[in-house]
Amino acid sequence: MIIYEATKTEFISDVTNELLVERLYESYQKKIGRTSKSEITSWENSLHRMSNVMQDKEIPDDTSVAIEFKIPNTSKRVDFLVAGHDGSQDHVVIVELKQWTEAEKVTTRDALVSTYLGGGKRTVTHPSYQAWSYAALIEDFNQNVQEQQIVLNPCAYLHNYRKADNDPLMDAHYAEHLEKAPLFTKGEIQRLRDFIKKYVRFGDQNQVIYQIEHGKIRPSKSLQDTLASMLKGNQEFVLIDEQKVFYEDAYHLALESIKHNQKTVMVIEGGPGTGKSVMAINLLVNLINQELTALYVSKNSAPRNVYASKLKGTIKRTQIDHLFKGSGSFTESEANEFDVLIIDEAHRLNEKSGLFSNKGENQIKEAIHSARFTIFFIDEDQKVTLKDIGSVDVIKEYANLLNAELIHGKLVSQFRCDGSDAYIAWLDDVLQIRETANANDRGLDYDFRVYDDPNAMLKEIEDLNKKNNKSRILAGYCWEWPKKGRNSTLHKDIEIPEHNFKISWNLSDSIWAIDQDSVSEAGCIHTSQGLEFDYVGIIIGPDLVCQDGEVITDYTKRAKTDQSLKGIKTLAKENPDEAQALADRIIRNTYRTLMTRGQKGCFVFCTDSELNQYFKERLDRSDAYEDLSPRTGMVAEERGEY
Repeated sequence: MIIYEATKTEFISDVTNELLVERLYESYQKKIGRTSKSEITSWENSLHRMSNVMQDKEIPDDTSVAIEFKIPNTSKRVDFLVAGHDGSQDHVVIVELKQWTEAEKVTTRDALVSTYLGGGKRTVTHPSYQAWSYAALIEDFNQNVQEQQIVLNPCAYLHNYRKADNDPLMDAHYAEHLEKAPLFTKGEIQRLRDFIKKYVRFGDQNQVIYQIEHGKIRPSKSLQDTLASMLKGNQEFVLIDEQKVFYEDAYHLALESIKHNQKTVMVIEGGPGTGKSVMAINLLVNLINQELTALYVSKNSAPRNVYASKLKGTIKRTQIDHLFKGSGSFTESEANEFDVLIIDEAHRLNEKSGLFSNKGENQIKEAIHSARFTIFFIDEDQKVTLKDIGSVDVIKEYANLLNAELIHGKLVSQFRCDGSDAYIAWLDDVLQIRETANANDRGLDYDFRVYDDPNAMLKEIEDLNKKNNKSRILAGYCWEWPKKGRNSTLHKDIEIPEHNFKISWNLSDSIWAIDQDSVSEAGCIHTSQGLEFDYVGIIIGPDLVCQDGEVITDYTKRAKTDQSLKGIKTLAKENPDEAQALADRIIRNTYRTLMTRGQKGCFVFCTDSELNQYFKERLDRSDAYEDLSPRTGMVAEERGEY
């Protein structure tokens, strides 16, 4: 969608005659339905500058100009486009406009700079990287750009910014990005004109702007090849048994939904380790290979970043990142803008989106609205914050509201915890989430240990991690994670003085789960939910204790920096019983989720000595039960399993 389109001559006339703001406002109201003149006026200065740029006689009068092109798969918009022909093929110059006056380099991260925005200093992407990434995304997903070989030429124009000697934005650290998308500043208007004229020697003969705006959204062939290659070589994503059955149902339902233009919603329930994420990734890859626009969506950034990194084979960000979206990405999406949305960890969806939870209406409703086929993978027992509203009932409600056909399935078989359904049931009983028939039966061949010393547990995890980098320490969020020191493992956030134990929370690096150096850092629920390891060592904090054999939660022992229980104190004043019940469920669910991340084993250390002893006793009872109950068909039958 484009807000404004005109020839060069018409654009300059609208600016000169002070008609541009009014026309932009009218277009916004018609196409989007909401904006204010103050928003448009705020960047009117930038458009005046572009009018000056375009007043070059060598830029043809019938060159096309467009303002505010919405990029597919995102809420982002390209500021300014110039379209024409160089004598052999069509070109579009993409201009990212900035009103910055100063900036600082950030050499510890790729493509980031620091500048003043919105009244404070913020870290943002380098303007050249931003312009290039927008162009790359259009190239990857716009069918007309691909098939008609329309060449996109990105650049950035900082018209209020004067370059200095050794300018931070021109630092060698950004050389790769500056080469892909040159940066022009105040006093360099002729350089920008020359850049445009290099590609636009003749006018827009082939209605290139129209072609881009009306190009079908689909993934490029190169992207399909990359994904297909990844899936063939990655044994973690192989489907088995009921996973394959549900996958085939979902895959063909998606194809049928698009073919017949029928809005469809599918809900797949499944506990930890039943293969929800494996199905999600297979669907993403294979639907994209059918030239559909499919996105993987999750509330937590950790699984998105890990999968994206695996797909790329590098930690650097490229176009492939745009396949992975946060759950708040669809507040402004049009109806059926996407073919397929694959919502993993749907229990973590929120009502509102945005940093201050002030955007949108409901993330479930927005997802269903935005795609012809939406599939939700959900486990309601993994809700771990007060904001988590994802449930089967709410999905059904919005599916009905939006006239979508609903299909519901449930994954049962365990493929984590050594395939043991018994361990999950035993754990629920031990954590006193619910009484189960597995009070003593935790299943065979699952390595569960209780440690008296967290140092010994860490040492074992580090040793196991040397085999294949798939063992990690996790902890309950009972220790603060202050901003100071977040980027250094020398800063030890978690301290247990009686054991002389110190460890830092995971660095802010989003791929902690697969970074070789992160084994000596502790992850939390937010960096591990949706992921799996071979072995996990869990530090259970003072929010879970044991008194006279009863497992008790205490939400006051949670760290202040944890947002999971934000608002619980206010609720406690109004309705203490409800607050206690909600907090109790979240804390138990959190440890249940952490303790089901390990495929082969789970080790625990509790800061509460009585809880540690309780786990030992439950483990001893389980071991004794296994000794007395060999797994033969007759014994199993006597226990009612067959």
